[in-house]
Amino acid sequence: MTKVYLDSQSSTPVLPEVYEAMLPWFSQYYGNASAMHEQGLRARAALDQARKQFSEAIQSSDPEGVIFTSCGTEANNLAVKGSAYALQHKGRHIIISTAEHPSVENSVAFLERHGFSATRVPVNSEGFIDPADIQAAITPETILIATHYANHDIGTIQPVAQIGTIAQEHKVQYFIDATFSAGWLPINVEEMNASLVSISPHRFYGPKGVGVLHKNRKARINGIIHGGIQENNRRSGTENIPAIVGGGLAMELAETEREKRASRVKALQEKLWKGLSESISYIQLNGPRPGESRHPANLNVSTEFIEGEGQLLLCNAAGIAVASGSSCVSKNLKSSPTLTAIGLHITLAQGNIIFSLGKDNTFEQIEYVVTSFTKIVERLRQMSPMWEDFQKGNISSVIAGKEK
Repeated sequence: MTKVYLDSQSSTPVLPEVYEAMLPWFSQYYGNASAMHEQGLRARAALDQARKQFSEAIQSSDPEGVIFTSCGTEANNLAVKGSAYALQHKGRHIIISTAEHPSVENSVAFLERHGFSATRVPVNSEGFIDPADIQAAITPETILIATHYANHDIGTIQPVAQIGTIAQEHKVQYFIDATFSAGWLPINVEEMNASLVSISPHRFYGPKGVGVLHKNRKARINGIIHGGIQENNRRSGTENIPAIVGGGLAMELAETEREKRASRVKALQEKLWKGLSESISYIQLNGPRPGESRHPANLNVSTEFIEGEGQLLLCNAAGIAVASGSSCVSKNLKSSPTLTAIGLHITLAQGNIIFSLGKDNTFEQIEYVVTSFTKIVERLRQMSPMWEDFQKGNISSVIAGKEK
């Protein structure tokens, strides 16, 4: 039985009011939004309302720019591939960072196998992209710059407005992956000069099964799913009305409560890191320190001389739900590309855990996690050959070496 859920960036529970808003659309209002009868018109009105809720939350004056997809991954694929296909007559070069979400990185890798080229600009040891590197990477062939707003692994908040200004000056389309940021960080698409922005409602107490891509009027994309004329010919397929209704309400509530939620979760984040850093030796925070440069819900740590898999299993046994790497890649137990991109030593990458907090976590739960995780680390180190070798002086500490 889960006692403490600290995997909120993987998914969050649907709010009761969101659940209630969705229910009628399963059995009472079940029409297809493309149908020309009362049920269809009702569904279409629900789509319009949800578009308004999403556009208002991101400070857009164009609700018609909201495109509904099946999830954040599809929204990211549509942004990257759709931009490439629509703009290939102008050029075939794309710029991303070395720390993008797999849905962006793998979309670009796919395009590279089909005649496009890409530049991957580096991130520094805390995961920050230098806008100057973006500027230097632009060529006459560049058609798209794609970066995340906040990193899905280490919570680093990027200077997206600066990057957006550079993109605008060079007349290059700019896509911001906000699937981990929307609902938690402020988004103003005009101030960010964002051509495209993706959103994932299940990360801010909305349902799974819906994603959003917002496109400004100047942006150009081609659809990547072909069929009917849904979403103004930009994404074929019958819209998931219950999930869209729920997602729209979750977005509205998240924006209304965003500052309150973020402030409270940030306090929990700070308490958690303080407790872990004071209770556990040879532990390291990955990414910026808690503050303005870090997503308030994310805490990524590495404990030396033990592996993340063992930590996951014992945390689960203690009723603590956590993650080791992005939920999209953690099943393969490989080091996260983000951790590789920031130059994290392999032993620290292997001992990586992500604590991602939610609005319902409590200070009492944080105390339980600190106490439990400290015991877990002690137990695993007693079983670790690496820890034994370290105690004997046969190997040295990577973390201690950094502190010298």
